[in-house]
Amino acid sequence: MNVLIVEDEKSLALEIDEFLSREGFTVEHARTRRSAEEKIFVNNYDFILLDLGLPDSDGFDLLKMFKKLPNRTDAVIILTARGAVDDRIKGLEEGADDYLPKPFSLNELLARMHAITRRKHKLDSNEINIKGFRINIQNRTVMYNDERINLTKKEFEIFNYLVLNKNRVISRTNLTEHVWGDVLEINSDSNFVDVHVKNLRKKLSAFAPLDWFETVRSIGYRINI
Repeated sequence: MNVLIVEDEKSLALEIDEFLSREGFTVEHARTRRSAEEKIFVNNYDFILLDLGLPDSDGFDLLKMFKKLPNRTDAVIILTARGAVDDRIKGLEEGADDYLPKPFSLNELLARMHAITRRKHKLDSNEINIKGFRINIQNRTVMYNDERINLTKKEFEIFNYLVLNKNRVISRTNLTEHVWGDVLEINSDSNFVDVHVKNLRKKLSAFAPLDWFETVRSIGYRINI
């Protein structure tokens, strides 16, 4: 999953970046509203972590602009020193998915991100069962029966993203955006997505048939449940 941190405090942004990267997220950072808008107009994100005290704008203005964009499902969590009840209410009423006052625990931030993922994809827990495979979005593991399947970080992210968006055709561009990050920095002529999916399939098929893991010609992939 990809995350955009909109935060002008460099040390805090770096701390969040390092923590979420260790947890398997692909992270980008914007220090100003202008920089954030440039990234938001190009990429879709699973999460936008938004500070309200930006040097060139109030974060609420960026949130209002973002909410006017069509067909966006990026979850927004406000991270701010403004902990007053009125600010929390305003943030949630303006469309944020959660509001976490500073200082906060990074583990609490991660738990809230997991909670939003469960709500967004209508999951009862952090574990997804699909055709005998069990994906744990918290521990980032894939099991078949009681055996753990050794996937690389990218292979797990691809499988996790396809399963969370089951029964939808996910294009190679969409996978690139959510697993690798900024699409403008990626060589569109490369077949690296296909190579990673091929390796993922090889590992999964060692445990069970994958007739539900479909390649949609010239577009991408779909998990059929």
